[in-house]
Amino acid sequence: MSCLFVREQPIAEGARVIRRVFRIQRILRNRQDPLAQRDSVLIERYRFSREGIIYITTLLDPYVKSSTRRSRALTTAQTVCIALRFFASGTFLYAVGDAENIGKSAVCRAIRKVYLALKQFLGVFVVFPSHVRPQVVKQGFFAIAGFPNVIGAIDCTHIAIEAPPGPNEGDFVNRKGVHSINVQVMCSHILTSLRWCSGLSFLHYTGAYDGILLGDRGYACRQYFLTPFPDPNPGPQTRYNAALARTRARIEMTFGQLKERFQCLKGLRVAPDRACDIIVACAVLHNIATIRKERAPVVEVQPVDDLQPVHLDQPSGRAARDRIVQNNFAY
Repeated sequence: MSCLFVREQPIAEGARVIRRVFRIQRILRNRQDPLAQRDSVLIERYRFSREGIIYITTLLDPYVKSSTRRSRALTTAQTVCIALRFFASGTFLYAVGDAENIGKSAVCRAIRKVYLALKQFLGVFVVFPSHVRPQVVKQGFFAIAGFPNVIGAIDCTHIAIEAPPGPNEGDFVNRKGVHSINVQVMCSHILTSLRWCSGLSFLHYTGAYDGILLGDRGYACRQYFLTPFPDPNPGPQTRYNAALARTRARIEMTFGQLKERFQCLKGLRVAPDRACDIIVACAVLHNIATIRKERAPVVEVQPVDDLQPVHLDQPSGRAARDRIVQNNFAY
């Protein structure tokens, strides 16, 4: 019942008093400008120099820019640096948030924005046969060990993930009993990624670019896809295997640089679909860093794989391999 001599309802006034007593004061954290640090600090934290971060920020600005400046929303540079810090360290989200002085949920949103934006540029920065003419790629590979007509080296690597829930959990267990995503990569002579496939085969390559790919003994030897001799004879075949091993080592170096530059690829604690998106984003960033000649990380020696080779040589592959041996290693 209203009162003629009271301007407002007593119940409403009491509610306001209670709200004032229990009101939680909003605290807006003081966030530093990530680009205010020295280049050496930026490279250590984010794996890119100041110019590289500015380039990525400009590239992704239309995709990750905040629609409002209310409540001191993250700038594009801050959003990009949060994601780069996670990619570079692979640590927990709350640790990234503590380092960047923001909350865990904001870190999660920033990382998702960035890797989805980078995914849009996969066809721009990861292209086959390369960003340069195929002849330049062939000359680069030939300068390594004298192996002719090579336009790429191919291999697979496993990216560890957490066991996903659901009936398909067993599909992600590799031969070592670890949950992982099998990623097939092809690289150029300068360690840029040319093609990425997750759970798919790339053996449909038909030599449309008039060149050959080099693989290890786990692949079939085809006309445009060459592997080592399983039991080489002394002389040309041994020299062929040695040249192929030295040339194909570029793909192992690519894996090493990729996982050292972005430590998150040594183990992702996300669902498989998000893991694939993060892997693609790291591939795009790796090519950007390589093209821009960013400082490369020190690569650790990769352990030797004890997998027994599978030999499925086809007649066309054996003929192409014998022709290369005769023309280039018979001396």
